Amino acid sequence: MTPGRLLLVPTPLDFGCTEYTPIGDVLPAGTLAAAASTAHWITENAKTTRAFLKRVGEHTPLRVPLQQQTLTELPRELHKKGDHGSAIDTRPMLQAALDGADMGLVSEAGMPAVADPGSSVVRAAHELGLQVVPLVGPVSILLALAASGLNGQNFAFVGYLPQAAAERTQRIRQLEGLSLQTGQTQMWIETPYRNAAMMDTLLQTLQSGTRLAVASGLTLGSAQVRSQRVSQWKLDQNQRPAAVPAVVAIGP
Repeated sequence: MTPGRLLLVPTPLDFGCTEYTPIGDVLPAGTLAAAASTAHWITENAKTTRAFLKRVGEHTPLRVPLQQQTLTELPRELHKKGDHGSAIDTRPMLQAALDGADMGLVSEAGMPAVADPGSSVVRAAHELGLQVVPLVGPVSILLALAASGLNGQNFAFVGYLPQAAAERTQRIRQLEGLSLQTGQTQMWIETPYRNAAMMDTLLQTLQSGTRLAVASGLTLGSAQVRSQRVSQWKLDQNQRPAAVPAVVAIGP
């Protein structure tokens, strides 16, 4: 029996937003066709995956009705602590692929296993000898980097910063120092409800000559990308990212 493949299926970046982007505008026909043909899923959240598949089906008819598809959620531990260093064995989740069916890995927004859980499933697929196929779709980190004007030849994505104010300030200073020393762009993401607190900390902590870029609502009609020196941000503090998912980048 020929084993199936693990498809890394990207999703639109409008999760948690009040407006939606037409799915055909952000996912190419090949990705939509692959998603519509898949009936076995490993997912960050089954409810949001059903909503995604409903949108796919409205554009490209599903091969198997949504009610008959199999959705397996990743353990909550992988959401909170990340995939790396976890003792959870995700190989059993790939049984359908071993039995010959293609399986899809999907997260709530963007590319699974990039700033989202799923890398443990990808490693498990490689260990089992399954073909891993990344499909084409939006990746917020790369879109933000391209639009920032910062160094796209040398950059690092560091996930989320600490929530505690003192630890967050310390981490920002550390990242700024690394960026100014090496020229490496430092990037992270923030949840919508912490955007305002993050901006306040950045403007209080960063040096005036550091370039700060904030991208929010990417791929939406309301998308905003602003990149300028901290000194300029301070002159016009009314322009803050809205309460939508944001990507932050700093550099010289």
